[in-house]
Amino acid sequence: MDVDLVTALRAIANPTRLQLLAWLREPERHFPLEEAVADPHEVGVCVSHIQAKAGLAQSTVSAYLAELQRAGLVRATRIGKWTHYRRDEARIAALITALGHTL
Repeated sequence: MDVDLVTALRAIANPTRLQLLAWLREPERHFPLEEAVADPHEVGVCVSHIQAKAGLAQSTVSAYLAELQRAGLVRATRIGKWTHYRRDEARIAALITALGHTL
């Protein structure tokens, strides 16, 4: 069994992490872009905006995003003191392909 596939499936098995990934698919629809300091498609969405939408503690959201990052599903970019997250579309596409070949 592909270890990367198992890691990614574990990451998205949590409903909140899956929701975060879904929101990041269409950041302009789910986050206040007028407050963004960078392009959400190029750099990502600020963790503070993700935390506000999720309504969870910042530490919880950071832990969830770190898990998605370890699985290769999101990428993090630091701007000043803020971390921005965006989906890794190439990795997600590879995961879908691997899942199709595995099942």
